[in-house]
Amino acid sequence: MVDFLSFLGGSRRYTLHSHTEFCDGRAQMEAFARQAVADSFTHYGFTPHSPIPIVSPCNMLRDNVERYLAEVERIRRDHAGKGVTFLAGMEIDYLGDHWGPASDYFRELPLDYSIGSVHFIPSQDGVPVDIDGRFESFRRKMTEHFRDDIRYVVEKFYEQSIRMVEAGGFDILGHLDKVGHNSSHYSPGIESESWYQALADELADKVIDCGVTVELNTKARREHGRFFPSERLLRRLVAVGVPIIVNSDAHVPALIDASRQEAFDLLDSIRREITK
Repeated sequence: MVDFLSFLGGSRRYTLHSHTEFCDGRAQMEAFARQAVADSFTHYGFTPHSPIPIVSPCNMLRDNVERYLAEVERIRRDHAGKGVTFLAGMEIDYLGDHWGPASDYFRELPLDYSIGSVHFIPSQDGVPVDIDGRFESFRRKMTEHFRDDIRYVVEKFYEQSIRMVEAGGFDILGHLDKVGHNSSHYSPGIESESWYQALADELADKVIDCGVTVELNTKARREHGRFFPSERLLRRLVAVGVPIIVNSDAHVPALIDASRQEAFDLLDSIRREITK
């Protein structure tokens, strides 16, 4: 795995999670690159949602991977000397033992790093369903695909996440407990229930055991007032020295730095409390 804290050399002007025209981002890579230069970033990582063997409007097409890598190289050339190190990453979806960050296809790609994430879980009928995105979509899928069984969805998300961590093949764990966002809208207070916290803690334990780097994802902070992972889980991870990378997960250039300072402030506060 990449030692990001050493690689970044103490810089906080970075983000290693972003989405562009190659997946569900809403601007071209060049626009993100120019924003990174304008915002005085030192490191900027592109991470399109990986190709997957099922139809998904949010994921990169396998046929476009070579073009994506070439675009990273062009940006590096055209923006050389502007102070930003541009990186070719990928956010790789884990669908199960047959497809995920540990698959040979991804291991053989010339990526600088990868993010491992769970967006899809199998329905009770074994059909992979994307549970990411806005709550309106999630609520509809709860009825159409999951028989309105929120506990099943949460349990399956954490089960898939643990299996992905065990399989390895990625450098950063993406939005560790993101299922908590939509599940909390569906069933208010669910994240405070003992069974939910036990599942989240089991994943945190696996992360600690496997030495995984975890992102503190700021994407939902501005609109929904929360980070991923939750502050409770973040404290557990920081207390035992898990490496934490602050990522904006931006889909538009204007948000590449959104809420990142708040995230660093929270990390600094937790670390001060721990060392008292």
